[in-house]
Amino acid sequence: MATMTETAASPGPPPAEAPTDIVSAASRSEADLLAALAVDPATGLSDDEAARRLERHGPNAVSSHHARPFTVLWHQLRSPLLGLLMAAALASFFVGERGDAVIIGVIVVLSVGLGFVNEYRAEKAAEALHSQIHHQAVVTRGGRRIPVDVTTLVPGDLVELRLGDIVPADVRLLGVTGLACDESVLTGESMPVDKRVAATPARTPLAELAGCALMGTVVHAGSGSGVVVATGARTEFGTIAAGLDTHPLDTEFQIGLRKFSMLLVWVAGTLTTSIFVMNVLLHKPVIDALLFSLAIAVGITPQLLPAVVSTSLAAGSRRMTRRKVLVKRLVCIEDLGDVDTLFTDKTGTLTLGRIDFARAVPADGHDRDDVMRWGLLCTENATDGGPAVGGNPLDQALWRSAAVVSVLEGLRGLDRIGTLPFDHERRLVSVLTRDAAGTLALVVKGEPERVLDRCRNVPPQARVALDAEFAAGNRVVAVAVRPAEEARTPRPEDEAGLTLVGLLVFHDPPKPDAAESLRRLAGLGIAVKVVTGDNPVVAAKVCRDLGLGDGGGGDGVAVLTGADLDDLDDDALAAALPRTVVFARVTPEHKARIVRVRRRAGGGVAFLGDGVNDALALHAADVGISVDSATDVAKDAADVILLEKDLGVLADGVAEGRRIFANTIKYVLMGTSSNFGNMFSAAGASLFLSFLPMLPSQILLNNLLYDTSQLAIPTDNVDEEQLRRPSHWDIGFIRRFMLAFGPLSSLFDFLTFAVMLGVFHAGPELFRSGWFVESLATQTLVIFAIRTRRVPFFHSRASRPLILSVLGVVVVGTALPGSPLGPVLGFEALPVGFFAVLVVMIVGYLVLIEMGKRIFYGLETAPPHRRRRDLVTRHVRRRVAWFSARKVRRA
Repeated sequence: MATMTETAASPGPPPAEAPTDIVSAASRSEADLLAALAVDPATGLSDDEAARRLERHGPNAVSSHHARPFTVLWHQLRSPLLGLLMAAALASFFVGERGDAVIIGVIVVLSVGLGFVNEYRAEKAAEALHSQIHHQAVVTRGGRRIPVDVTTLVPGDLVELRLGDIVPADVRLLGVTGLACDESVLTGESMPVDKRVAATPARTPLAELAGCALMGTVVHAGSGSGVVVATGARTEFGTIAAGLDTHPLDTEFQIGLRKFSMLLVWVAGTLTTSIFVMNVLLHKPVIDALLFSLAIAVGITPQLLPAVVSTSLAAGSRRMTRRKVLVKRLVCIEDLGDVDTLFTDKTGTLTLGRIDFARAVPADGHDRDDVMRWGLLCTENATDGGPAVGGNPLDQALWRSAAVVSVLEGLRGLDRIGTLPFDHERRLVSVLTRDAAGTLALVVKGEPERVLDRCRNVPPQARVALDAEFAAGNRVVAVAVRPAEEARTPRPEDEAGLTLVGLLVFHDPPKPDAAESLRRLAGLGIAVKVVTGDNPVVAAKVCRDLGLGDGGGGDGVAVLTGADLDDLDDDALAAALPRTVVFARVTPEHKARIVRVRRRAGGGVAFLGDGVNDALALHAADVGISVDSATDVAKDAADVILLEKDLGVLADGVAEGRRIFANTIKYVLMGTSSNFGNMFSAAGASLFLSFLPMLPSQILLNNLLYDTSQLAIPTDNVDEEQLRRPSHWDIGFIRRFMLAFGPLSSLFDFLTFAVMLGVFHAGPELFRSGWFVESLATQTLVIFAIRTRRVPFFHSRASRPLILSVLGVVVVGTALPGSPLGPVLGFEALPVGFFAVLVVMIVGYLVLIEMGKRIFYGLETAPPHRRRRDLVTRHVRRRVAWFSARKVRRA
């Protein structure tokens, strides 16, 4: 069957060499260009020739994600903390404290090494994820139309462009059918640009190359075909991208991490400055005071937080990949855990996505075969054997149905001579046909409401039949025809005065496990809302069958249509969103608006979609989610890609994101509370001691051992109750936690000071040894209490790696003062009695922390006004009790 398309101008003489850029290729004739590229327009390149050109030109990619060791190492070396450590080491060396300088240097190497290993592993994980995300293009090679990965495209490939495709290379067009491309990414032009097949004058501006499709632009309407002229970095898009800073925007998690870092900078700066000034005023050596202050600054900072985050993300990405969830950026994992509202389409998520043709329902004056025959003819880019590779799912289902066999004979002698492709505004496709007698007919197929509105004298029985199919939850396509007078490509205005032929009915049943997946998402605190272009009755029927939005029964599924949305302003839509479950017959702009309005209310908003009409909403959401089989533009806009279009898979991803975030926060709470407490203790001790309570090298060693024990936190288990609610940064909560639990740590530090000075009459070396062991043991072992909100903490089981790492570090730290390394590190062996006191202190500390948890989390779970009221009430009661006691004493 022939297809009417625009064709290029007359050929010219073969050129001497192939063009190297799209502008020069645009000025050549079709025959001239094809000859220069040495490609047969009928068969394309051979597989062998394509392989040779791929080796010569390289992959068709502007950039790729690679784990580069030197880049990762530089990230570690440029840390301001590292500068502080190196300054401390140099200062120690030049004032004669060379032992301290060596120790600090070793700690620097170990810290950088740990950070490098973990960040490099995370980068390798990201590289593995990127390698699993693929985009495909349909090309003609060796006379066959086949899908290939876009990275394997080479100059000379004959490529097809369809609605929703991202143009995979710089392409000179050879044929178009209503083709229009969104070129805003390159030219800034907001309106789609109509394309045609024609040579353009030399040196034509990029925005005026109507005969070319440029890499990175999006097919907005229609279809086309062309020859690849330039790939990869040699494209116009690649040239621009090479000169840009392509660092992606920060996610909410990264913004929270930056705010947390600023909190630490403020605390560290205040403490460090105060300690230095106090020590100088107390006439202690300036250089010792400076080194001690620098060590305090390093000690209060969780140096390995990037390593812990990287380890968590890398381990989480591997687990998520096993669960068929790919993240394009590792930091998006945490954002996925913050989701509390999910907007999703219906097909393939709530339904099987395996669309089957059910039956044809003829209108008056037509029979079943008429509906089938006209429906098969009205298929974009079809051949005698079926629709285009990767074409419309409904067309695919129609062609593969058994009912096709009986009407194939009737298709002989009918030619398709012009096509007006489907687009998301009209929601129709039209084909001009000609039979053996030369009679022309326009066939229109698409959304039933749109087709019926363009028909004359629609039989009442047809509307009754349509309503019945919708009520049964079936998908329906209407087919209509009219005589045509002129053999040309159809236009939108031609789609009028039609006669209804009948309805094509398709069945896409609900997934057997969809109801369970919805219950899992509800258990995670996620409200699921369906956004679809389908009929509202069909969408509501599917939701009722799955118990979504009506408590499992009845007709309580709240629905808004695109027409309803047009009548609502943003405030009214925001008020309607919480109770609305289905948004039906919506446009791409409607979808994006729904997401934007919901984001205004706060919380994390995710959008799951796979079509070109979903791209705007995917960009607008906090987390855009697509699937591996989606259109290129949808995958490009998404942050997360599911290897299966399954809400159960998504629930796994959300739970994993929350698990990773929970483990990251464990390290943050540990670091801010215990480090703050220890450094506060150091500041207090320096006020009454004639010597430094701990040497700078000992503070750094303590911090390194502590951080090493926490590297196993990413492997830790997370309580189920923590997975039931969205997770996000709350700097106020972290600050309150630090101020509540830090002083508890300091309390036991001061008890240690009293024991060392009053009981053991310790000198500087013994004092430092005792506090080193006590501070390391308490701040390390407290992870077992802080890692869970359960009281007592042993109701929550820690992971085996975490238990072993924590206990191992405590054993090493306890043994250090009495080891051969003790004198080198400035330690002295501890008396046996100290260890009995140490056990009592550890037990007492953990008991006090558990009591503090009960009070702290009790206040945190109360409403904010109740929390403030409780604190004020306690304060007033204490004041009343104090004044009452004074009055009694006076009496």
